[in-house]
Amino acid sequence: MELLAVFATLAILIVLISALRLHPFLAFLISAIAGAIMLGIPLDRIPDSLQNGLGNTLGGLTIVLCLGAMFGKLVAQSGAAQKIATVLMRVCGPRYVTWALMLTGFIVGIPLFYNVGFVLLVPLVFSVMYQSRLPAVYLGIPLLAALSVTHGFLPPHPSPTALVPQFGADMGTTLVYGIIVAIPAMVLAGPVFSRFLKGIESSPLSIFHVESRDDDALPSTFNAFATALLPVVLIAASAAIPAFNDTDKPGAALSFFGNANIVMMLSLAVATVSLGLNRGKSMNEVMSLYADAVKDIAVILLIIAGAGTLKQVFIDSGVSAQLGELMTGVDVHPLILAWLVATVIRICLGSATVAGLTAAGIVAPLALNGHVDPNLLVLAVGAGSLMCSHVNDSGFWMYKEYFNLSIKDTFKSWTVMETIVGVTGLAAVLVLDVFI
Repeated sequence: MELLAVFATLAILIVLISALRLHPFLAFLISAIAGAIMLGIPLDRIPDSLQNGLGNTLGGLTIVLCLGAMFGKLVAQSGAAQKIATVLMRVCGPRYVTWALMLTGFIVGIPLFYNVGFVLLVPLVFSVMYQSRLPAVYLGIPLLAALSVTHGFLPPHPSPTALVPQFGADMGTTLVYGIIVAIPAMVLAGPVFSRFLKGIESSPLSIFHVESRDDDALPSTFNAFATALLPVVLIAASAAIPAFNDTDKPGAALSFFGNANIVMMLSLAVATVSLGLNRGKSMNEVMSLYADAVKDIAVILLIIAGAGTLKQVFIDSGVSAQLGELMTGVDVHPLILAWLVATVIRICLGSATVAGLTAAGIVAPLALNGHVDPNLLVLAVGAGSLMCSHVNDSGFWMYKEYFNLSIKDTFKSWTVMETIVGVTGLAAVLVLDVFI
């Protein structure tokens, strides 16, 4: 009964958005209420579920998304993004630019939380698009595939980091295995798959569109790269420093300056000076750019908030745990079982992190009983948590709105890319299991 209610809720959401053309935020609210009723949540608790889902989702994303939009706006308007794109194209050439973007996403994605990496690197994709005249989706998918594999497979990202102690795995071993699994996944889902997406037309948000300038009007190469990559350097440094300490717990100052919100504030402050004030812009001009960036990001925030309400309804109803328990009766390989449980929960809840953590409580006995290598179990759950991203995933809507795509084209590119990552990840885990 619960499974039918979940599918009915998702069907309502898809019909409201695709057939009736309702705004996604309103569609999410209506679907969440309908789902809550079908799943048996008392009527007097439904408003709390909606409010908690909206607040919890925006609470962790608003600062990063808004500051990231401001940062990206300044990087684009100052000419720094054009400078970076020019250097990349000169070094790699048009033929290998998708591979360069994939490697950029992978390196940057290791220390950065997915949403931070997304808002930082999307301007780079669009700048390369304007310079090379290659399609935005063709260029963006390789980079986003790389960000996805780091998010699902590699510590210090939330889900794999939390799963390691729950399964009794080793952080270093999981990281090494995760890199091995990530390489074929991002290659197939990135440069290889993107070759089939050149026909998808995309008109990215104007927030990142700037006219090309002469080289002498652009920031220096050092200024452009150093400012644009400052958030990456700061977060990477905060992640690396504890490895050189005698204690496992970082100090209060390290925790503070390593926080993504604080990193974005510091980076924006530096960019305001290095790409704004020092290059002849007044403070009023810079603040005007930031105001425009916030206006452009408002719709995306609403859509993500709506996705949060639906996710919270599924969590409050307890349907995720029930679905996972149903899967444990299937007679399959433990790693495939873990992947299936995470996949089902991912499809129902949307969030990769929530899917991974929810699946962990169900499949943990497999590791504790010695049925499977715990490090591989972490990666199998991670692969399942990335599967089949669709309309209840905030990443789906971020991609759709940033790239300004139709629902159909978002499914054809984003959803298929994430599914390739999940399937290839499982295949690589099973291959590793043979040799370990």
